[in-house]
Formats: sequence, structure tokens, C-alpha cells
Amino acid sequence: MADPIRIQKAIAHSGLMSRRAAEEAIARGRVRVGSRIAILGDRVDVDSEIVLVDETPIPINPAKETHLLYKPVGVISTSDDPQGRRTVVDLVRAETRLYPVGRLDAESEGLILLSNDGDLANLVTHPKYQIVKTYLILTNGRPGRAVLRKLVAGVELEDGIARALSARIVDSVGGESMLEMKMGEGRNREIRRMLLALGFEVNRLIRTAIGPIGDSRLKSGESRRLSNQEVWSLIKAATGS
Repeated sequence: MADPIRIQKAIAHSGLMSRRAAEEAIARGRVRVGSRIAILGDRVDVDSEIVLVDETPIPINPAKETHLLYKPVGVISTSDDPQGRRTVVDLVRAETRLYPVGRLDAESEGLILLSNDGDLANLVTHPKYQIVKTYLILTNGRPGRAVLRKLVAGVELEDGIARALSARIVDSVGGESMLEMKMGEGRNREIRRMLLALGFEVNRLIRTAIGPIGDSRLKSGESRRLSNQEVWSLIKAATGS
């Protein structure tokens, strides 16, 4: 366990602002430690205390790691697999044990987070926080406006109504169309089941963004660690700050 450090140093180490800017924020009453307003000279335990700037929690614990992976098709979104298949954990090198944040089915590809930060994982995956996930879907045929409206209005599935936040066609070549869909929840194979219920098969499904986090430069199987600014942007997207 690390020794408590001065709060302005903890904020500066997060990478979100300089120590001078942190001192100014503290002096103006913009910083809290838990429920109390911070003052210059306060010390904070990065392992157990929460620091908020402008009411938004910030990542001050250097032991917390969150990585962004482009999951290939066929890789399982779990920590381990009884059948011995390759998992997302096998693809990411980190200083500590990481766990997948949410899931992406084996036949799908694209971005998934791995982290040892349980609080962040809850913010990203819990339906009440409505972190928007963006997908590109290659499907057979050409869904018309009525189909796109139905995807947003709601499709009846065996586990209840499923709705997209938005749905649009971004390209159409030959007998296939590329759709972009934004989803606020992540039920098992939800997009595939929605489209199948409307008469369309999914030929390819790619998650391109998780909230504000995306990276078109990542190739299949590649990963990188998120910056503190990116972690903060995820927290802000979840909390609405």
C-alpha cells in the first residue's frame, strides 16, 4: 500500500493537469476528497480515497490499468475458457491481471476494454450508465427506412424489447449493406438477433467505439493502454459530468 501523497501531486500525476493548475483548482474549491472539500496540503490515499474535480472522479491510482484491444474473430471475451480457446486476456500484456469489461461474442470483432479497475468496469457495463457502444454491421440485402426506424423503435426478442439509439446505412455494395448502430445496452448477441428478427443476416460485426473511446489505428489483435485522460472521459460519459 502506497503512503498518502499531497493531493495536488496526485492530481498532477494523473496527467489531467499540471501541479500549478491543480493547486488553483483546489484553491477555488473545485476539488473534493470523498465528501469534503480539499484544501492545499491535504494528503490522499490513492488506494482507498476518491478525488473529484468539478464533481467528476479522476484516476489517481497508478496501479489501475485499463487497456483497449481490437478483438479478432474467434477470440473469447472471458478471462479463461474451459475449452482451451484463446481469450482476450491472452492477447494483452500488462503489469497486472486484467479482466474483460463487458463482452463481444466470438463471431464479432472490434474494441473491448480490459481492466483491473472494478469501479470503471461497473460504469462502462451497467445499463443505468448508458455508455454508448458504436458498431458497424455488414448485412445481406438493403434495410429500408422502415427497418431502420424499427431498430430504433424496438424489436421484440425472447428476452424483451431491444432498441438501438440510432441506426443508419453508411454504404451499400452489391447485395450487402453496411449499417452503423449505436447501442446503450449489451445483451447477448443483441444486434444479430435484432436484425435476424427483421429478416437480415449479419455477415460481419465490428465494435468501433466504447463511449468516447475509439482507435481506427489498432489492428486485429493489437492493444494499447488507455491514458488517464481517456479513462477520465469514460468516467465523465457515464456520470454525465
